[in-house]
Amino acid sequence: MRYPIAIEPGDETHSFGVVVPDLPGCFSAADSGVDEAIENAREAISLWIETALEKGDSIPAPSPIEALRQDPEFEGWIWAMVDVDPAMLDDRVERVNITLPRRVLARIDERAKASGQTRSGYLAHLAVMG
Repeated sequence: MRYPIAIEPGDETHSFGVVVPDLPGCFSAADSGVDEAIENAREAISLWIETALEKGDSIPAPSPIEALRQDPEFEGWIWAMVDVDPAMLDDRVERVNITLPRRVLARIDERAKASGQTRSGYLAHLAVMG
């Protein structure tokens, strides 16, 4: 899945602004140019989607970039596309088998118990929260 982003050009004294028109309130910025702006937008989109899923909100489908380019609000802006891994949107449970040293597994179980979570819940929380 690819989301279009609008990048407001920056200069020596102004950051590049980034808006994701299909995801209300999703925006970012970059100091060093378009490449950084795209990468920062990828992170902002991931966080936006993760937050929406946690709240039980639906995720809007991406619009065609040509339709968005017609909006006069974005006149003079640079357009790009950001790839989003569709697996990010998939909340189906999948059983996995991992191999860990016993001492590591014991530490995971200890910390999971201390936080009131199952082993799976604790590992999922760590992965999502970074």
